[in-house]
Order: sequence, then structure tokens, then C-alpha cells
Amino acid sequence: MLERLGARFVALGLALTFAGCGGGGGGSDTGSTGSNGAAGTPASSPTPASSPAPASGASDASATTPTLAAATPIIDGTTLGDTNWPAGVSATGGTGQPVGGLNCALRSSAYTYAHLSIYQNGRLLTLPPDIGMVEPTLAAPTGCAYPVHTVDSSGKIHMDATTGASYTLGQFFSIWGETLSASNVAGLTGSPVAIYVNDGGALTQYTGDPTSLVLKPHTEITVMIGTPLTQVPTYTWTDPPPFDPNPITLVYGGVVGTTGAWPNGSTATGGTGSPVDGLTCAPDMSVLYHVHAHLAIIKDGQWLALPMNVGILSQCTYEMHTHDQTGIIHIEAPNVKTYTLGDFFDIWGEPLTNTNIAGITGDVVAYINDNGDSRRYMGDIRNIELTSLRDITLQIGTPPVSTLATYSWYEPQ
Repeated sequence: MLERLGARFVALGLALTFAGCGGGGGGSDTGSTGSNGAAGTPASSPTPASSPAPASGASDASATTPTLAAATPIIDGTTLGDTNWPAGVSATGGTGQPVGGLNCALRSSAYTYAHLSIYQNGRLLTLPPDIGMVEPTLAAPTGCAYPVHTVDSSGKIHMDATTGASYTLGQFFSIWGETLSASNVAGLTGSPVAIYVNDGGALTQYTGDPTSLVLKPHTEITVMIGTPLTQVPTYTWTDPPPFDPNPITLVYGGVVGTTGAWPNGSTATGGTGSPVDGLTCAPDMSVLYHVHAHLAIIKDGQWLALPMNVGILSQCTYEMHTHDQTGIIHIEAPNVKTYTLGDFFDIWGEPLTNTNIAGITGDVVAYINDNGDSRRYMGDIRNIELTSLRDITLQIGTPPVSTLATYSWYEPQ
């Protein structure tokens, strides 16, 4: 369910890195900061990275022993590679049922990640987003996620870090619903398939059963089909900020942030009773789907309180609205549909772009936190989905946020 700012980097002799901003998702270790770069680095639309040159004169993936390239700086959430597979799982992948001994459930409170790169004849292919993510339903309004999943197109595989369990590449491919063998990788065939693992700067070739390869945190797994690489790329990530260990208690009717940035209610160009982006305003709506998301807007280090009564009119209430100034966005509707941050701002009647948040302009950096599964969001922020208990932080200007807030939520009202 919610998801192009960034700095452009050039990987010498290898890959163009992208201008990027974005999760999330994607994500990084909960409670750890990135190893390079400020979290608030402005970004522009990401561009898929160029692939390193294949080995000259090589006929298959075993004909050369590659070396490890110098590390390329990458912002969390940046798209890497060229699109080859659709987002999400295949028809045989995980849609909520147990897969490979793993259950789909509410996301955990802490995550780590491994990184996967798949090359075909020297061309880097994008690992799809939303593998292992299941959309909400009326029966399960929070949706569910498998303990190994993707949230963006960076190649990061997010892994539940709370249980102490280890996961394998085979489990991830089973959730994806794609083949993994010594001659077939997600439908790409070639023999042999070469797999290399970078563990903290030590590059080794993995020669065992690909499905048994353990996804060790912070390792980089490179799979080559066909013409091999002479150098294996490696990355240093600018990860999202760590979580603030002290949750903010959200009280119905309360205030979080400095008031006065905007007047209460929708503006004259917002919702006036007619449908907005397909979302209706009703005097007494049948509510079968009732979830909350949270929005924090921070300008130059100052938290600005979201106004109350956005989407609430004297004659009707929109499916998305605010009751107070806590930043909670209520979604109360007769059915499940895709709700986005852009829809909410349209009901509010305020602009929303990657450089303009409700009339406040500047470079915007967006972070998403789903119950501990955090990442920087790199796309058009209008497209960020509003899902149950999702925390969205929009940073404008400087300084960059040093921590991501966590919340103690009040019960639906």
C-alpha cells in the first residue's frame, strides 16, 4: 500500500547511482543511522543505475573471478536497475497463506535487511517492490506482511529482527512465487548461475543450493545469470534516522506541534461536499473500514500541528478527515480502497508536491514507518498510501530530522 528527490552519484568504472529520495523502505535497521550522508539530503527523481561492464570475452558466469568494486553511496529507497518483473508477487506467491514456514501477519517492531542484486548478461534488474506485502481488507484492515519482504525498488530485503530467526533466499523466492535454482532465477535461465556474497567487504562465491543461502543482515548478495561481471558493486547506504525511544502519546482532541501554521478546516479550494478524488462526503456514512494514519510536518526543525476538522463540514464528513491537531488522519468508509496523501491534501485544499507542502516550500524529504518497518520514500509524495497505523514524516528545509517519532495511539473514535 504508500510510495523523487535525491543526490546523483557516479560509481567509478561501474554504475551510475541515482538521484534519489525515499519507504519506507524502505528501509533500514530500526534504531540505527546510515553510515554516510545526512538523512535530509535533498534529492531529485531517481534514475535506474547503469550496470557494470561484463567480463570481456567471458562465455558464462564461471569464466572469471570478479573483484569487489569501491562502494557507491546510495540513499535508502533509491531504485536500482532496470524493470523486469511487476511489483508484488506472482500468481503462485504469498497472498496471506503460510509460505515456506513463514506466516503473514502484522508487521513487527524492528527490522534489518540484506541486499539482493540480480544481473542478466551484465545488466542489473530491479528487484520489485511489495514482495510479501498483502493489502488490507475489511476483515483484516491492517493487511499483513511476511517476515521477509520488499517495500521499494532498492534491492533491500527487509527481515523481521525481533524473533532471532534466520531466513533464506529460498524462502524469499517462495514468497515472491518465483523459481530459484542453479539454472533458473525468477524465470531467467542460464547455466551455471553464479552467486557472490559480500559480507563486510569480504567477497566470496556461494556454491551451494541457492535456496539454502542464509540472508545474513547487511550482506549483499549478487546473482549473475549469463555473462558475468568483472567487478561486483557494493553500496554504502544513507539510512533513515533511528526511532525516538520515547513515544508521543496521541490523545483524542489533543495537539502535537506548533499551532497556527494553517487555519482549521478545509480551505475554499478543498472539499465542499462534492466527491474529491472519488472520495465522498456523507452526513451519516456507513463505516465498515475504520483505520488511522499519522502525518508529521516539520519545517526547519519545527513541528507544525496539522489543523483539525479537515474534511469535516457542517452538512457532511469526508471519508478522510481530521478531528483534532494530533496529526491523526481518520479513514472512515463503507469499503476498502486506496487512500493516498494526495487525496487528503485535495480534501484539505492545499498543494502537495515534492517542493511544496501546504504552501510551505523547500526541499522535502519523506519517511514512512509501518510499526517499526521504516524507510525513506523516494517517489511522488502524493502517491504515499495512507494505511492503518502508518506514520509519515515530511521534512522541509534544515536541519534534517535526527530521529523518527513513534506514537502511542488512541483507540478509533
